[in-house]
Amino acid sequence: MDDRRKETRRRFSAFTPVYDLYPRTLLGYLGDLNMQGALVIGKNLTTINKETILEIIFPGELADITVVPVTIPARIAWCRVDEPTQSYSIGVEFTELTPLHKELIQQILTRYHFSHTLSDADFDQEG
Repeated sequence: MDDRRKETRRRFSAFTPVYDLYPRTLLGYLGDLNMQGALVIGKNLTTINKETILEIIFPGELADITVVPVTIPARIAWCRVDEPTQSYSIGVEFTELTPLHKELIQQILTRYHFSHTLSDADFDQEG
């Protein structure tokens, strides 16, 4: 696959719910984040290649970030089961980032300390 992410993903360390708005259901919790997309850890299998709008509820202690929650158009890129925990790792690709989205994500990436830097190989998996 030639269009894989070029940016390193970083593990997100806060309790951050992610909702699929069509229909509004809890998709899971943010596992990691970068400017192109995110890894969501969920309890249910989801439809691959689904175009949707995600609502991400960023932590309220981000005092200098005024937009909480955030809605971002996205595509469910892949979904796979994590056998030991019986949870699902769900890869989402952001499809339309506004300048405000970009600023917010950059502030979050800058503010949070990440315990582990993940490479594309950790997440670029089919199905």
